Amino acid sequence: MSVLTEYSLRSELRNKKLDEYIVSKDTLITPSARQYLKEKNIKIVIKEEQEKEKKNISNDINNEDKEKYMIPKYVFMNSGGYFEKKPEHMTQLLGNKLVYKTHPRIVLRGKLDSLESKILEVQILASKEKNEKIIKDLDEIMQFVRNILKSEVLDEKINDLILLGMNESEMREMSHYPKKYFNVDHILPNYKMGELVIALNSLRSYSREVEIAALHAFKNEEGEISRNDIIQCLNRLSSCFYIMMCKYVAGQYK
Repeated sequence: MSVLTEYSLRSELRNKKLDEYIVSKDTLITPSARQYLKEKNIKIVIKEEQEKEKKNISNDINNEDKEKYMIPKYVFMNSGGYFEKKPEHMTQLLGNKLVYKTHPRIVLRGKLDSLESKILEVQILASKEKNEKIIKDLDEIMQFVRNILKSEVLDEKINDLILLGMNESEMREMSHYPKKYFNVDHILPNYKMGELVIALNSLRSYSREVEIAALHAFKNEEGEISRNDIIQCLNRLSSCFYIMMCKYVAGQYK
């Protein structure tokens, strides 16, 4: 332990002007030394306390910086506002970006989800009729629809359009000329054709609704389409369901 005396202070501070004098907390300051510093209006500062205070200030600044530059949990795309908890009337569009649930792309996702549900319903109907061929084809179509949804959510491009062994041009050709490929005329659905044909027709017509929802989601004010790949997939999907109807009427699913 060191001792700070008036004599040592007078020698040290001769011809010096100070506002404060720093000492260690273990330093013993004599009464006369304290009086001398008081008369000179020099504040006694404990070194360890000063360092602690500086550290606290530094931490406060760091915390302020963290709060200033902290990435919010959710960001509202319309206004740029942010939320720590997702409001019930909003949902995530991409990453942490929130939109209203009425956003066209969210509506499209709901339509795709409903299409998957309807495919499952038709598979149950096909299962009751023990038609494994239709169940198998609908399994492939189900995966195709799920890939569309995945590509939309992840904003990934769909490169290949192959469905039930047919490419885009083949589906277009077969759906336009059923007489040539299935020896049946264009189908005008009738309840007498049976439940499975009518159920496939419902999938065909509903896929058209999904396609329209996609147009609303990806068409800008100038009429430009940002996701032609998804629009094209949905357009061919309705053709595929129509081809399945033709195959069923032609007896190719027996």
